[in-house]
Amino acid sequence: MNRSFAAEILDILAQDSRTSAAIIAQMLNSTEEAVLAEIARMEKENILLRYTTIVNEELTEDKETIHALIEVKVTPQYLQGYDAIADMISRYPEVRACYLMSGAYDFMVLVDGPTLRDVSRFVTEKLSVLNGVTSTGTHFVLKKYKDNHVVMPKGSDDRRQVITP
Repeated sequence: MNRSFAAEILDILAQDSRTSAAIIAQMLNSTEEAVLAEIARMEKENILLRYTTIVNEELTEDKETIHALIEVKVTPQYLQGYDAIADMISRYPEVRACYLMSGAYDFMVLVDGPTLRDVSRFVTEKLSVLNGVTSTGTHFVLKKYKDNHVVMPKGSDDRRQVITP
């Protein structure tokens, strides 16, 4: 079964969103105009939502952002299931992603904040007090090894202490 033209374009853009329409056209044996038209269609239909960048935060001069993965257990809302709670959670600017999950918890919420205290405050003052939320479990990201299919380069400035037995 052949993959659709749109799926091929999406795969290429997922690998590098800066790939030009001319290069994509060459890769797919098509025309630049056809690629541009397909991209415009996918943007209009909300299939292609955003072009993004992956930053190696260990090499930036800015203060580091704290990332947390928060498991959230909820009681689904009558006639709305999980959607109403997911909508409330997703509206917070601290929330980078919100996923309905199988398993012991219902949602996995990815949160960013400038400090541990800010992330903690978000969980205790905003997330855990929402109607329907019954419990949370917070996990802080200590180091990224791979993000969005990109393996993070090993920095030469690793300041972790080596401990030997």
